[in-house]
Amino acid sequence: MADTLTLYTHPQSRGRIAHWMLEETGQPYEVQWLEIGSTMKDPAYCAINPMGKVPAIRHAEVVVTEAAAICTYLADRFPASGLAPAFDDPARGPYLRWLFFAAGPLEQATTATALGWLVPPGRQTMVGFGSLMDTLDALEQALQPGPWILGQRFSAADVYVGSAIRWGLMFGTVPRRPAFEAYAARLGERPALQRADAVNAQRLATAAAAKAP
Repeated sequence: MADTLTLYTHPQSRGRIAHWMLEETGQPYEVQWLEIGSTMKDPAYCAINPMGKVPAIRHAEVVVTEAAAICTYLADRFPASGLAPAFDDPARGPYLRWLFFAAGPLEQATTATALGWLVPPGRQTMVGFGSLMDTLDALEQALQPGPWILGQRFSAADVYVGSAIRWGLMFGTVPRRPAFEAYAARLGERPALQRADAVNAQRLATAAAAKAP
């Protein structure tokens, strides 16, 4: 059908953010599983994303890459899901702010810290995140009083911000703070996240079984 939604992903990638987001929309979609370093670099897929990485979605003739952009697109494209404040809603500003804060300063800060990249003293203003502690303090403040980044309203920003927090806590790139752990626990109760996680877990189990002697 003309409006088919297709997700290109791998179960051990940022594709899980888009997968969760698709489940939150309630829209039907197809999944094309790709392999890191092989099918992601095939010319057919590079025609969709020249970077040869996931996630990407195709919706009819529209292609969107980058997990934050996918979350934004899907929330706006399917307004009945309630995942994005309307353009004239005052909550639209904070919604966009924190979604892209996670895609910019937070990801930069956690990646730099994980790889041991040190900002020279006095050069914090040259990087978008300042320091890891700056980004974490700002995000922790935004999560008060909660339960979501927009207070009582769950949105696509929580899908993206929440994915960053959950993965950061899992891999140790985000220090454990009560506010972050409580937020991650609330997100873990989302049925859409549970469904997406189950599909990805099954894919991993199937791939492992196929490689077993």
